[in-house]
Parts: sequence; structure tokens; C-alpha cells
Amino acid sequence: MGAGAGAGCGLSLLGTARARDLGLHGSAVNMLDGRVAVVVEGPRAACEALLAALGSDDAPGYVGAIVHSWDEPVGEPDGFRLG
Repeated sequence: MGAGAGAGCGLSLLGTARARDLGLHGSAVNMLDGRVAVVVEGPRAACEALLAALGSDDAPGYVGAIVHSWDEPVGEPDGFRLG
């Protein structure tokens, strides 16, 4: 998926919980510069639903931008983890 700029607690937790609910595999990592990097694999519709959740007005904190890209799956381990 990609990375986005956000401030405030909870964005990584929201992403992790929602990704698990959607059956996606991958990770969400809080980066030192305040961005959250999210990498997911799964059906495109589920990935799009996660993107929508992360960019919604209900997302915790402040989301300044979401940058995403679509690539071929690389075989993320099963499950979704917060790193």
C-alpha cells in the first residue's frame, strides 16, 4: 500500500485492527518522522476498504496525506502485525 503522514495516537492501531478484520496480511509501522508505513496484501477490494478507513474523518489523530501504490504480492506472512 504505502505511507502517510499522520499525527496523534491510534492511527497504526486502527490500521492494524481494520486490516485484521478485512483478512489482510502485512504490517503497520510508526516511523521516526511521524509517518505511518503500511504494507498489506490481499484482495483489492479489502485493500481499498482499508485505505478508506485510514483516510476517513473517523480516523484518530490527524492524517495529512495518504500516499499509496499497487504492486504484485511478495508473500507477506499470514496475519497483520504492528511493528
